[in-house]
Amino acid sequence: MSEETKNTEEQVVATEVQETATSAVEEKQDPQQFLADFNWHKYEEGIDEVDEEKLKEFEEALKGTIGFVNESDVIEGTVIRITDRDAIIDINSKSEGVISLNEFRYNPSLAVGDTVEVLVDKREDSSGQLVLSHKKARVIKAWERVNNAHETGEVVNGFVKCRTRGGMIVDVFGIEAFLPGSQIDVKPIRDYDQYVEKTMEFKVVKINHEFKNVVVSHKALIEADIELQKKEIIGQLEKGQVLEGVVKNITSYGVFVDLGGVDGLVHITDLSWSRINHPNEVVELDQKLNVVILDFDDNKSRIQLGLKQLSAHPWEALNNDLKVGDKVTGEVVVLADYGAFVEVEQGVEGLIHVSEMSWSTHLRSAQDFVKVGDKVEAQILTLDREDRKMSLGIKQLHPDPWTDITTKYPVGSTHTGTVRNYTNFGVFVELEEGIDGLVYISDLSWTKKIKHPSDFVTVGQQLEVQVIELDVENRKLNLGHKQTQDNPWDAHEDTFAIGSKHEGTIKDKNDKGATVTLPDGVEGFAPTRFLDKEDGSKLGKGDTAEFVVLEFSKEYRRIVVSHTSIFREQEKRNVKAAVKKAAEAEKTTLGDIGGLADLKKKMEAGKK
Repeated sequence: MSEETKNTEEQVVATEVQETATSAVEEKQDPQQFLADFNWHKYEEGIDEVDEEKLKEFEEALKGTIGFVNESDVIEGTVIRITDRDAIIDINSKSEGVISLNEFRYNPSLAVGDTVEVLVDKREDSSGQLVLSHKKARVIKAWERVNNAHETGEVVNGFVKCRTRGGMIVDVFGIEAFLPGSQIDVKPIRDYDQYVEKTMEFKVVKINHEFKNVVVSHKALIEADIELQKKEIIGQLEKGQVLEGVVKNITSYGVFVDLGGVDGLVHITDLSWSRINHPNEVVELDQKLNVVILDFDDNKSRIQLGLKQLSAHPWEALNNDLKVGDKVTGEVVVLADYGAFVEVEQGVEGLIHVSEMSWSTHLRSAQDFVKVGDKVEAQILTLDREDRKMSLGIKQLHPDPWTDITTKYPVGSTHTGTVRNYTNFGVFVELEEGIDGLVYISDLSWTKKIKHPSDFVTVGQQLEVQVIELDVENRKLNLGHKQTQDNPWDAHEDTFAIGSKHEGTIKDKNDKGATVTLPDGVEGFAPTRFLDKEDGSKLGKGDTAEFVVLEFSKEYRRIVVSHTSIFREQEKRNVKAAVKKAAEAEKTTLGDIGGLADLKKKMEAGKK
């Protein structure tokens, strides 16, 4: 402030004071009291000073009156003008607010005169402008509405914005809510994209206030409607009733059909009279079809439906002239180890048991003869129209090979067959389809001691056999393999006579004795006591020594030998005694034969 200005103000003040004092003197007022009561605030500010308490009372009085707003208040305003970038909003305050059009992107049809919700960000900014926000107001109001909808169960509208993992994002009152895929519809959804950018009705089912998450459901609304329809439909259901439905779901075991809010199951066996592998062979999703109610539980919550029952059973249309013994042609539809099911007409099946596929008595599986899809010709063996059962046979179309078995395979004849199987006691050999014979283990070899047939033959091997025994009535054929060869024991009887000596090698040894391999591959047995050597030790496995034959049996193919008897006198005498006894036995046998011949002659002479 300049000195001149200061002096001027002081002069003015002095003049006013003097005038006032003069006036006071004239009014006979105390100057000191006058100065104490002088209104300095009015003199300096040009206005009387207002008491702070009165200001607060004034502000309280203004609350609720037009034109007064608090920051963070959410109020309604009116759009009075729209520019290229902003919307001008009137909230009945001392000034209008400006909101960017970006906050109204969700509402492209915003127009002058529309009422919108706004939040007062600031009553005045640096330029004295009222600052408003529609977006913030919408979020605050949206949460109020969402919470209210959740509490009351109110149905709300939402805009499906986009797909996301596991479901969809929905705009509800400006809040992004999650719509799980399982909550879109009561039926499985195959195309989620069909719902994008659509406005739908929803129910708020869950709110997480901590994370500000909202979950909505459209399915809940459908279920509520369906529940009403369901009660109405269930009350009218009766067994045998035919209804129209839509295929809702297809599984491996059947088809779920929507009857208009109520689901029923058509089991795979009730879809078609013919056998099918999967329901999709008969129906497809969303297909409309008529079904009949077969059964339901007490609450009618599980409904069993049928489709095939709407058409006549194929057995009823089966040719009445068809009878046992007739030939039929069909397709193999089911295959099991025990047989094959053949569909001779649509829905009419017959079983061919594996025993009726071949005349062979050899146990085999049905897969060895036919496969699914094969066209086969068969003969009807049994036919029961009442129980709808039919048995068929394939082998009956071919002659029974056992019919002329005695001509083709007489006893003593030799043939070549195929080893089909073996057991502990023998080998089954197939001479032709339907003709099997058994070779006992004892009839496999003249010389070898066979513990198990697998040591001698293999399955599939060709084996020469001779017919030993034939039982036509019981279809049994006894075969032998060793009989196709000369019996080497006829020659061994002379070679290995009792008392003869031969060089042999011990093949095996056990507690009872040792198996000794003799010339020509013949095997003999030496008891343990006959394995002593002259020096007192015993022969061991692999040792080669001289042996003397103590016993020979062609019938049992048995030779008993001894090494000890060669050098011990007592054993020598035992050998000589055995030789003598064998000779006497032979002589006695010959004598008996001669005596019988003489007796026969005498009897014949007496008759004359």
